[in-house]
Amino acid sequence: MLCCLSFVLLPSHKIKIYLIGDSTISKKEIKAYPETGWGMPFVYFFDSSVTIDNRAKNGRSTRTFISENLWQPVADSLKEGDYVFIQFGHNDESKEKTDRYTPPEDYKANLVKFITEARNKKAIPVLLTPVSRRYFDSLGNIKETHKIYSALVKEVAASTSTPLIDLDEKSRVMFQQLGKDNSKLLFNWLEPNEHPNYPKGKKDDTHFSELGARKVAELVLNGIRELHLELENRIVVRR
Repeated sequence: MLCCLSFVLLPSHKIKIYLIGDSTISKKEIKAYPETGWGMPFVYFFDSSVTIDNRAKNGRSTRTFISENLWQPVADSLKEGDYVFIQFGHNDESKEKTDRYTPPEDYKANLVKFITEARNKKAIPVLLTPVSRRYFDSLGNIKETHKIYSALVKEVAASTSTPLIDLDEKSRVMFQQLGKDNSKLLFNWLEPNEHPNYPKGKKDDTHFSELGARKVAELVLNGIRELHLELENRIVVRR
């Protein structure tokens, strides 16, 4: 007698992706809209086995993320198989802002701390170079805005064998493809009275619009695929 066998695919075990970083990632208050961190649309890319826990905060550097006790609760909460996406640099490199500036060697040491403590909990750290600002030269060529600190992230990734997404490079390529004027659509550029939150308008070449945040989040998603992290199997495929 023949019998029919049915196979049931078991759902993937549940994991969290912790996002740690600065205002380019963070969740925004209503009063800041349409400014949007790329971590906000990032939550919609994965199946139900993944929870995104966005711990990024405006104005934070690696130094202040540790000193203000923002990192320790993440480290304490990590479980085996979780991910920690680490993107700092905008504030670390700001020498004029002494409350957040982090010298290069301290910056590297802080990144290593995040990586080591994540691995101690059998979580998976992923380093990201800081997403580019929108600065073009007079000829319409995008300029590097994180040259030193992006290089430091790459050094740490190499020395610790940590997966790296070069978000600085990826975002600069995207901005260049759009050009000096069209790339404004990705940032919080507003004319006076265009949005009630910004009656005087806004010209912001660092923080993203809703469209820009989604496009940058898609660059991160592409980076996950390029690295062939297990996480790519949890990306929602829409047909």
